[in-house]
Amino acid sequence: MSDPKHDRIRRNRNLVLAGILAAFVILVYFISIAKMN
Repeated sequence: MSDPKHDRIRRNRNLVLAGILAAFVILVYFISIAKMN
């Protein structure tokens, strides 16, 4: 039995994880640019 509320919580957690991952990738990207200059 799937609980819609639990589904929404899981989706929000996935969204947060994706946001953290994107922020980490951007951070690494900027650090590599800073090291090149």
